[in-house]
Amino acid sequence: MDFDTTTPAPPNGPIPLFPLPGVFLFPHQVLPLHIFEQRYRDMVKALLDGPGRFVIASPQIGEREAPGRPPAVVPVGGLGEILRHEQLPDGRFMIWVLGLARVHIEEVDSPHLYRQVECLPFMETEVPEPQSEDLTRQLRTAAAARLKEPLPLPDSTPPGLLADLLMQTLQAPRTFVERAFSEPDVAARARLALQAAEEHPDLDDEDDPFEATDPE
Repeated sequence: MDFDTTTPAPPNGPIPLFPLPGVFLFPHQVLPLHIFEQRYRDMVKALLDGPGRFVIASPQIGEREAPGRPPAVVPVGGLGEILRHEQLPDGRFMIWVLGLARVHIEEVDSPHLYRQVECLPFMETEVPEPQSEDLTRQLRTAAAARLKEPLPLPDSTPPGLLADLLMQTLQAPRTFVERAFSEPDVAARARLALQAAEEHPDLDDEDDPFEATDPE
């Protein structure tokens, strides 16, 4: 079975922005989130009445929310779609978000308490054929070494997706992940992922994916 690597077109018109410090939504990643702040509960309710798509982007390092000045975010974010949701009795949500694509984002005025952005295509440079086979082998080996189960991806999986998978298994510094996530050259991104795999320890098995802090 081949892996579908078709990149969806960016939405026409503004969509919600969900800023999360140090969080990068990779394509094909499923990210569970705990939504408890009222403005983002309102955002989820609005999304459930439509296509369910929004952007997750990390505030730039050192940025803090201040009265009248929301923190600037990294200009490359992850376009995601709500796959599943559960609303708790007190109004909080548990949602599972599927990463669809990287997008360049430009913030626009929002009539809501949550922020909105316009999405622009993120153009990638694919790996040249002479390098692709070797990079794919290295990425598969590095990713498989960090997973408890066999790598659940077909041999046709492209190096860009393997690099993203590898980055998700690492505890690399935020600056490093931001650099790799925003890198449009897939070969360069793959080399960054391989470098990080050599330098950083395995992911902590006790990390709780629902324990998210308030967006900044």
